[in-house]
Amino acid sequence: MKLNTIQPAEGATHAKRRVGRGIGSGLGKTAGRGHKGQKSRSGGFHKVGFEGGQMPLQRRLPKRGFNSLTNDRNVEVRLSEINLLPVDDIDLQVLKQAGIVPQLALSAKVILSGEITRKVSLKGVGATKGAKAAIEAAGGSIAE
Repeated sequence: MKLNTIQPAEGATHAKRRVGRGIGSGLGKTAGRGHKGQKSRSGGFHKVGFEGGQMPLQRRLPKRGFNSLTNDRNVEVRLSEINLLPVDDIDLQVLKQAGIVPQLALSAKVILSGEITRKVSLKGVGATKGAKAAIEAAGGSIAE
């Protein structure tokens, strides 16, 4: 095989479309551009997403970005707030009844802020690494 003899396989290529070359070609006169209008003119085109003046899709849809829709329903609870609760077995329902977390909260997580001096057990409530260590140091337990 020689580099100067390489060519595509039979039927792999086809002739370029020659528009505007007479009525017999099937692409004469308007050359496949239809009649009149902006897109029939040379240089006539509009920007991507333009909808003829109608409010374009990217402007009709709401801006969402990176704002989490569930972020408001995940609540942080301080260790000092847990220390003030009268009960030892603490879950999400107890926190809601005490008014520490809102009624619409889906989950809660205890953070290391303040200190805990008594033994408590958390059920179904998350805890940071530092808060977990503080609760266990006070003799408490965490079951997630």
